[in-house]
Amino acid sequence: MNYQDNHIYGTNGQCAIFGSNTFLMRKLHLVFIFLFLCLSIQGQLTIQSVLEQYNNGSVDYIMVEALGQKDNFVVLDTREREEFEVSHLEAALWVGYDTFELKEVLQLVPDKDTQVVVYCSVGVRSEDIGQKLQDAGYANVQNLYGGIFEWKNQGHPVYDETGLSTEKVHGYSKYWGSILTNGTKVYSSKTESGVERKQ
Repeated sequence: MNYQDNHIYGTNGQCAIFGSNTFLMRKLHLVFIFLFLCLSIQGQLTIQSVLEQYNNGSVDYIMVEALGQKDNFVVLDTREREEFEVSHLEAALWVGYDTFELKEVLQLVPDKDTQVVVYCSVGVRSEDIGQKLQDAGYANVQNLYGGIFEWKNQGHPVYDETGLSTEKVHGYSKYWGSILTNGTKVYSSKTESGVERKQ
């Protein structure tokens, strides 16, 4: 036994804390494993955890299932142009986030009573844009819960810039892209710079 072992086990080979009680040592070991697993699971990135952390609920959600059954609405994509070009929901109109201009939406959707659904990757950026639309007087704005990631995760189709169905979805970054579990993730060098931007 070396010097470090003597501090833990003592000179007689017994644990300094628990003595020769191996049952108690095993039990404590299992408790540590359980705590580690709980913390690991708690730290996993999920759509729900992201929305709870970053959103304030100012715009009502519409669930993927409900959007899949609706047909009298305008869908606005609030991601960046590069993300939209990789894939988007069918008939979605691109309005952007960093470059968002309310006057462009007013031209695209002049009737403020129109049912509008906004989306982004998971639903954070789209809440910001949805709030701007509500502040401008749009009365029927909803935010797609989980965004295009949840849409694709549930097996719904997305379309590229030419209108063809594709499996590709812009993952935004490898960190955020971990939420996308169905489809082919595409990244750009701009979003992989290590700078965490608002999702």
